[in-house]
Amino acid sequence: MNLAEQILSQQPDNVLERLRGADKFWTAVRSQPIQVPQVVTQSKESLGETDWDLVICGGTLGILLGAACAKLGWRVALIERGILRGREQEWNISRQELATFLELDLLTEVELEKAIATEYNPARIGFLGGKDIWVKDVLNIGVDPVYLLDTLKKRFLEFGGKLLENTAFKSATIHPDGVLVRAGVTELKTSLLIDAMGHFSPIVKQARKGRKPDGICIVVGSCAEGYQQNETGDLIYSFTPITNQSQYFWEAFPARDGRTTYMFSYLDAHPERPSLEFFMDEYLRLLPEYQKIELAQLNFKRFLFGFFPSYRQSPLHLPFDRILPIGDSSGGQSPVSFGGFGAMVRHLQRLTFGINEALKIGNFSRKDLSLLQPYQPNISVTWLFQQTMSVGINQQVSPDQINNLMNGVFVVMDRLGDKVIKPFLQDVIQFAPLAKTLPLVNPKLVLPILPQVGISPLLDWSRHYLNLGLYRSLYPLGKSLESIADNVSPQQRYYYHRWLDAWKYGSGRDYQD
Repeated sequence: MNLAEQILSQQPDNVLERLRGADKFWTAVRSQPIQVPQVVTQSKESLGETDWDLVICGGTLGILLGAACAKLGWRVALIERGILRGREQEWNISRQELATFLELDLLTEVELEKAIATEYNPARIGFLGGKDIWVKDVLNIGVDPVYLLDTLKKRFLEFGGKLLENTAFKSATIHPDGVLVRAGVTELKTSLLIDAMGHFSPIVKQARKGRKPDGICIVVGSCAEGYQQNETGDLIYSFTPITNQSQYFWEAFPARDGRTTYMFSYLDAHPERPSLEFFMDEYLRLLPEYQKIELAQLNFKRFLFGFFPSYRQSPLHLPFDRILPIGDSSGGQSPVSFGGFGAMVRHLQRLTFGINEALKIGNFSRKDLSLLQPYQPNISVTWLFQQTMSVGINQQVSPDQINNLMNGVFVVMDRLGDKVIKPFLQDVIQFAPLAKTLPLVNPKLVLPILPQVGISPLLDWSRHYLNLGLYRSLYPLGKSLESIADNVSPQQRYYYHRWLDAWKYGSGRDYQD
């Protein structure tokens, strides 16, 4: 009996059974052809009058957008396959990002403070063989998902939204004048369908045609009581060399009912990659060394596990009119991050205003909607970073290669100060900080990575890096044309606003210190 089986079998709520269920899914993704559902069809017949302006499938993050659009007066229906309720584990985010809820008038200041379950400082970054770096006010807020979603659900209903719980999405038929959505035993006629069902949405599976993910982030962890020190956190930390063709990274932070610790690793979906249960066993084996505590001293409250796919073809542009993917469904977040909540909050205002404009003028073609999930060079450049932190199943590299590189990069960023290191830690890559950092990294640390990464990805990265600089320059230029944009047609104004958003977010100019 391995350590994971020994400990998880003693936990309530069938944790070991759920872990093994997730493992079956992980096995299917890496070793079998992915089944492609055909849930979206098209019809040339008229649908007739619609009942809804917006139908959102997937309530956990969809409720954020649903509440924002309902407040603007749109007829919004939200479909959730279970009960719309937040998980027990907090969502981590930085405080300045939470201002979005106030700016959209979705929460009061009192409600926002109540939604904050934990707050800590400082947080550590460190890698084997290097020095620890400490930062403040980065991803140090733990939001209570139960309270947040419950409050937004009430607000959504007050604004006139309709919530359909225990109602699973089945299919959608796209007509020239609307979409017929089938969910449970219900049929809804809508102008626009929003897919917020996540990475494994059936709509996304159909659009990607069963393609394997290009990258995977494996995550296992727990929340437990018994830690003697629980005032600080770790944003990314490692204390072991490359093991089992994986570099183990760690994250830790105070939680309302203990301390949460994660172990994560960046991989591909090769059939020979280990199981989730194997990684959980490794997590439990190394946890005592990481936190300087014996497992017997811990009272485990819950275990956490999963895997998060990422694709180079992101954000995903669906081959359908009248359907827009958001959040994890769109694949628009950084491939080095598994924080879907933070990415959703960051783009909530942009999506709300963009969808509002599309609904007003009837911009529902796939070309029009693709501008709501634009190419973002500051996200695309992170693909190379993900590759430098992963090792192929048959690659032979120095056991300390990744730690040495990470040490070299973060020492430089720390020396350059908060304006360089803080945005990077929040998945906001900007041209100027990157341009300052790269020349100062020791070439001896970079050269061993080049054969591992390959020429094609390097050339691809160079294109994204140049576009990052271009977008940085285009945004202020585009901003200067606002007075002219007020005098053009609504259609032209829509395109102007979407490109302005693309330049702003695509260059990281949305980041606020």
